[in-house]
Parts: sequence; structure tokens; C-alpha cells
Amino acid sequence: MSLADRIAGLAARIGVEVGSKVNAAHPALARAWVSFGYVAGVTVIHHAYGVASVERLAAGQYRVHFASPLADANYCWTATARSPSTSGSQRLAISTTTADERAVAHLDVRCVSTLAGSPADSTEINVVVFR
Repeated sequence: MSLADRIAGLAARIGVEVGSKVNAAHPALARAWVSFGYVAGVTVIHHAYGVASVERLAAGQYRVHFASPLADANYCWTATARSPSTSGSQRLAISTTTADERAVAHLDVRCVSTLAGSPADSTEINVVVFR
């Protein structure tokens, strides 16, 4: 058996092992993610997985509705926001208060301007949820 045949056999066995361990229920995989923004007065979803809709509650304040409820509200989430220009104020995606909800069916995310520290919309906000 040649070295190439042995490497191919090993790669196949590794693929079977990994395939049996990593599946849709694996905790390291995102349960939901969305790329959305507020464009021309409308909340637009650019791409998403596991997200049914995004609702704009107020300037810079959004509620991400999951396509299916999560098992509980003990999930981890992270978000980023794109600045509207190459100079001036940057945008941050945050959760500011306990009034911002993290529920099984939705998540509240805020976007703020770094210059003013006040809520501000962005054309691109990216949210990822792990559970």
C-alpha cells in the first residue's frame, strides 16, 4: 500500500469519527445568526440562519426573533456593527440594561455611536447565538 493510499484511508477514518461527533446538536455550533441593517428607513435582513425576523424597536434598538425557540435563555451571543463611514463615529453592538430582553424566542440588541454614546442605526449588524 502506498503512502498516498494510507493517507487517504486515514482521512476517511477521521471524517467518519468527526462526522459522528459533530452534528446539529453540538454546543459549539451557532443556533442562530443574522446579518441585518437599517437601510433607507427599512430593517433589511441580508443573510440569516435560525432567525425569523428582525424588528426595529427604536433608533439603534432591535429585536431578533428566532425561527424556533431556544431550549432556554441561557445562551451566549455576540454582535458587531459596521460604521456608516470611513471617518468619524464607529458603531458598537451592545446590550445595555436588564430591560434588554434575552428570551427563548428573541434577543434585544442595541447599536450605539462611539462619539455620542447614543443609539444609532447601522446598515450592517451581525449577531451570532450559541447554546
